[in-house]
Amino acid sequence: MLHAIAFYVLSFFILGFAVLVISTRNTVHSVLYLVLNFLAIAALYVLLTAQFLAVIQVLVYAGGIVVLYLFVVMLVNLKRPPEDHSAPQRHAWIGFALAGVVLAELGGILVMGRVAPQPGPNMEMSDLALHNVERIGMLLYTDYLIPFELASMLLLVAMVGAIILAKREL
Repeated sequence: MLHAIAFYVLSFFILGFAVLVISTRNTVHSVLYLVLNFLAIAALYVLLTAQFLAVIQVLVYAGGIVVLYLFVVMLVNLKRPPEDHSAPQRHAWIGFALAGVVLAELGGILVMGRVAPQPGPNMEMSDLALHNVERIGMLLYTDYLIPFELASMLLLVAMVGAIILAKREL
């Protein structure tokens, strides 16, 4: 019962902060509400006994991504008047079509999640929390080693490219 109450309270905070992110006029306040949203999501992960995801949520999103957003907000001139024309190459119907595809995929995931049986033995919550990080590490370095290495190489190439582009402008 206590877990259900905590879940609903955290869900209320997550939705509230998300509404504040998109409705606040001051962009710095919007980014700060985004930090609070990420921290509430991390608390929800802790409640769901996914401590590794909670730590990654705080380190990567609440730490790194939000700092990047703040740098962009501080560097971009937001007092500039809006442009008078719209881009002729912009097609709104492509965006609506892609949104429909994403919505169809989410619907398919929900349907397949209800239809497909859940594999694996039933485990106690304490046992699941105890071996959570160990399982992720074993899967990451055995079954998913190639995608992990490809993602790290992609991030390395993106980082080197960003450094080269920034160096050209200096």
